Amino acid sequence: MSKQLLLGNDAIGLALVEQDCRVVTGYPGTPSSEILAGVIKYKQQHDRQIYTEWSTNEKVALEVALAATWVGLRAAVTMKQVGLNVASDPLFSAAYQGVKGGFLVIAADDPGLHSSQTEQDSRLLALTAKVPVFDPSSPEEARAMVGHALSLSERYALPVMLRPTTRICHALQSMALNGLEPQRSISKERFRKEPERWAATPKFRFYQKRELNQKLLEIEKEFDLSPLNYVVDADAAARVGVITSGAAFHTTRQVLEQLGVRLPVLKIGTPYPLPRTRVSAFMAGLDAVIVVEETDVCIELQMPASQTTVHGRRDGAIPGAGELTPDVLFAALKETLNRLGVPTQAPPEDALLAETVQALPLPMRRPRLCPGCGHRSAFFAMKRTFGPKAIYPGDIGCYTLGSNLRAVDTLVDMGASVSMAHGFYHANRITGDSRPVIATIGDSTFLHSGIVPLLNAVHTGARFVLVILDNHTTAMTGFQPTMANDRLADGSDAAHSVSLAGMARACGVKFVVEADPYQQESFGALLQQAYDFSQSEQGGVAVIVADHPCVLYDNSPILEHPVPVLITEECDGCRYCVEAFECPALSLAPDRSRVNIDYKICVNCGQCIDACFKGFIVPDYQKVIS
Repeated sequence: MSKQLLLGNDAIGLALVEQDCRVVTGYPGTPSSEILAGVIKYKQQHDRQIYTEWSTNEKVALEVALAATWVGLRAAVTMKQVGLNVASDPLFSAAYQGVKGGFLVIAADDPGLHSSQTEQDSRLLALTAKVPVFDPSSPEEARAMVGHALSLSERYALPVMLRPTTRICHALQSMALNGLEPQRSISKERFRKEPERWAATPKFRFYQKRELNQKLLEIEKEFDLSPLNYVVDADAAARVGVITSGAAFHTTRQVLEQLGVRLPVLKIGTPYPLPRTRVSAFMAGLDAVIVVEETDVCIELQMPASQTTVHGRRDGAIPGAGELTPDVLFAALKETLNRLGVPTQAPPEDALLAETVQALPLPMRRPRLCPGCGHRSAFFAMKRTFGPKAIYPGDIGCYTLGSNLRAVDTLVDMGASVSMAHGFYHANRITGDSRPVIATIGDSTFLHSGIVPLLNAVHTGARFVLVILDNHTTAMTGFQPTMANDRLADGSDAAHSVSLAGMARACGVKFVVEADPYQQESFGALLQQAYDFSQSEQGGVAVIVADHPCVLYDNSPILEHPVPVLITEECDGCRYCVEAFECPALSLAPDRSRVNIDYKICVNCGQCIDACFKGFIVPDYQKVIS
C-alpha cells in the first residue's frame, strides 16, 4: 500500500478501473475531462482490458456504454452537466428499460459557471429521469461512491448517477493505493434478447415505469440506512440544524467554525431519492433547519412535511445563483442564524492580507485566444471582409472568444451557430434585412452537433457562409482527439478519420474549400468568394474549413517557418492592433505612446503584421536570417 495525491477526476478514473468497468465512454467538457484520461492511465498501468472512447457527442457516448451494460458488463459514461442535456433522451429510456451490468452516468456540475453556459443541477435532471444519485463531498468519497453506485445499479438493474462538482473534480487529496483484484472473467457474457424489455412498446413502457417507481421506493429505504448519510455534531445543544451535501458540506463546517457556532449537520451523500425517514428523524425536535446545497433545490424539493421551518434557496436564505464559496456562505449563514436568534461572531480581520491584495498591481484581463491561434486570424479576416454590420452566429469552444474580436454575436449551445445562421437567413428574408450571415463552429463541435443543422439548412435553401475552425483537436478541454484525427482516446490508431470537408459535401453543400487562415489575404478573398456563391442564383450554404493546428497542440508549422516581428519607432500607440487583433503578446505601453511586444509569449507566427494598417509591425529580418 502507498499513498499518493490524486486529482478528484483521477480518483474517479481509478475507481472505475478498480471496480472492473469494461467500457468507459465520454465527451470532453470541463470539469469532467480528466476522468476518462484517468481511466486510460490506470488501465495501461495495470494492464486492464477496458474499452475507452471519446465519442462524437454525449448521446452517442451514453448509448455505447448502455449497450455494454445490456451485455452484462460494467460500464460508465462521463460528461459535464450541459452534456447531460444532449444525453437525456437515452438516459430517460435507460431508467425504464434498466440494465444488466452496473451502469454509472458521471455528470460533473459547474456551480458558479466557471466554464459553462448554464449553472444547472444534474440532480434535478436525474430526479426527473428517476435515476438515483450519489453526491460526493471529496475526491476520496467520490472514489468510494463509484463502488457503491455500481453495486446499487446491479442490484436494482438501474442506471445510477455520480454527480461531482468542479471543486471535487479539481481538488487534490492524499489516498491509499492498493493492489487491484484480478480482472473478472467475461467469457460467458452474452446479450440475451428480451424484446419486451429492450425494445418495449408504449404499453410495456407503462409497466416499466411502475416497476421503476417501486425500485425507487426500495432504494430510498436502503439510503435511509446508508453510511453515506450521517450526522456530525449530533450532540450539539441547538434548536437549529443544517442539512447539506457535496462540496458544500465541508464549506458549511468551515463557516460554522468561523462563526463560532456548533450545530448538528446532516450530511446527505444520496440526494435522490432523498432518505426522507432519516431526514425526518434529524428534523424532529429542531425549530428550524437550513438546507445548504449546490446548485439548486434537489434536497429542499424532496423534504418531508414537518413542523420544522425550512430555510434555503427557496426562501432566499441561501443565494439562488453562484457557487457557495466560504465568503458567500459566511454572509448567508450569519444573516440567517442571527435572524433565528443564534448568536454568531465575525472572523478576525486579516488587515495585512487585505492591504497586500489591494496593493497588488494586477490589471484586469479578460480571457483571450492564445498567441498564434489560427482562429484569431480567421476572425480578423472575417471582420476585415464583412465589417461590423454582418451577423456572426458563434458556437461553444475556445473560439467563442471571437466575441472579443466582435466576430461572435450569438452563443446558445453546441451546434447552434449553424441553426441560428439558418434561422437568421429565413427571418431576414421576411424582414428585408440583407446583412451577410457568417457563422463559425469548431471541428469537434461540428462533428458533435453541427452536421444535422447543416443538413437542415441545405435542405431548406438557406444562404450563409459557415466557417469550420479546424485546429486538429478539442483544444479547450485538453486536446482530446476528434473523429477527424487518426488516433483514438488511448492513443491507438483510429480505424478511419473523418474528413470535415467530405462531411460538408455529404450534407449537400456545393461550395466547400479548405484553406489556412494564416494566409490572411487569400483567406479574406476566399471568404468573399464563398459569400458571393451563397448569394448567387445557384447558391446556398458555403463552407470554408479554416485549417490550422492549435499552436499548443502542434506548433510545427511555426517552427518550420517562423516569422519574428518588431514594432518600428514610428508606432504612435493608436491601439488598433491591440483591440482589433487582440494578441496577448501585444500590449500598450504604460504611457500609451506605443505598442510593445512581449517576446516571452510571442510565438513568431507573424500574424500581427497584417493587424497594423499603418505598416508599423514588420518582420524582424535579422532574426529571420539568424
